[in-house]
Amino acid sequence: MDPIIAATHADPYPYYAQLRAEGGLFFHQGLKVWVASSAHAVASVLAHPDCHVRPSYEPVPKAIVGGMAGKVFSQLMRMNEGERQRCPRSAIQPGLALIDVDEVNALVGARLITPGADGLYKAMFRGPVCVVAALLGFSPAQGRVISELTADFVACLSPLSDQAQLKVAHVTAEQLSGYFVELLDDPNNQSTLLAGIRHRLAAISGDSEMLIANLIGLFSQTYEATAGLIGNALLALIRNPSLHSESTPVDDLIAEVQRFDPSVQNTPRFIAAPCEIEGVRLNPGDMILVLLASANRDPQLNDHPDVFLLDRPDRRSFTFGAGRHQCPGQKLALGIASATLRQILAMKPSLDRLAWHYRPSLNGRIPLFSDCP
Repeated sequence: MDPIIAATHADPYPYYAQLRAEGGLFFHQGLKVWVASSAHAVASVLAHPDCHVRPSYEPVPKAIVGGMAGKVFSQLMRMNEGERQRCPRSAIQPGLALIDVDEVNALVGARLITPGADGLYKAMFRGPVCVVAALLGFSPAQGRVISELTADFVACLSPLSDQAQLKVAHVTAEQLSGYFVELLDDPNNQSTLLAGIRHRLAAISGDSEMLIANLIGLFSQTYEATAGLIGNALLALIRNPSLHSESTPVDDLIAEVQRFDPSVQNTPRFIAAPCEIEGVRLNPGDMILVLLASANRDPQLNDHPDVFLLDRPDRRSFTFGAGRHQCPGQKLALGIASATLRQILAMKPSLDRLAWHYRPSLNGRIPLFSDCP
C-alpha cells in the first residue's frame, strides 16, 4: 500500500491512520514525495502561498502541450496562481453560491433515471453535467451532447490516459469551446448564472477565452467529483442497510459521505520557493501529496471520525479543499448529489443486486456499478 494506491483501495482508512501516526508531514521513500496526512498539516499546506497547484517547470502537462486541451488547461483557475486564478474565480464563484436549490431539484427531477447499473452510470456521470449545462442556458439536447464531450475531455486531466484518449480530449476541447462561443453569442440566453458571470468578468477582464476555458472546467470538475459523491453515497447505503429507508435525511447522508468517504482522496502541491511547513524545510520543485481523505478522519478535526454519523455536530472536511483553491462549486455539487440520490432511491432500487469496483485513478474514489448476474 502507498498513498496513491490507497485512493482506490477497498478500505484505505486504517492505512491513513498509520500515516498520521508517523507525523503530519513526512517523506515517502517509495514515491519520493512529501505526504501531508494530518488535519493540521493539510491545512498548513493548502494555506501556504508557496504551495502551488502546478510545478513551475511544467505549468501544463507535457502530454497535452500544444493542443487545444492544453490551451484550456493553461487557463483554468484551479491550475493557476495569482491573478490568473483570482480573476476567473471572482467572476464564477459568487454565481455558484447563489444557485437556488429548488431549481437544481427541478432540473434533476426532469431527467429520466432508469433502473440498473446503466441507469446509475448515467445519473452519476451524465446527469450532473446536464444540470450545470441547463443552468448556463444550454438546451436539454445540447446538455446531453456536452455531457458526452466532457466525459472525453476529462481524459486530459488524468496521468493514466493513453495517447488515443488524449487525442480525443483535444478534439472535444475544440467542440466544447465551440458550444460556448455560440452560447455567448446568443442574444436569447436567459441564464441568470451566465449573465452574472459575464457581468463580473467584464468589470475586470475582457478575456473571453479565459471565460470559456473555466466554464469547460466547471463541467470537468462536476463530472467526476459529483459522480463519486453520488456513488459513494450508494455504497454507504449498501454497507449500512439500516440507513436505507424513506425517512433517511438525504442531505445529511451526502454531507457525511463527503467527509467519511470522499470522491477526491488527495491533491498535489508543488513548492515554488524555499519554505518551512510543520518544521520541515522544503525546496523548490518538491512535491507534497495532500491526503484530504486522511485529514477528514483525523480525531483533531472530527470527534469519533471513523463513525458514520448522519447528525454529526460541527462536521468539518477538506474534501472541497481550503484556502484560495477551495472548490467554488461545493454548494452546487452537494445539491446535485442530494437531488440525484433522492431520485435514485425513489425507484426503490435493489442495491443488493449491484456489484462494483473503483474507477482507475491516482486521486479519485469513484465506484462503477454493474448488475449482478
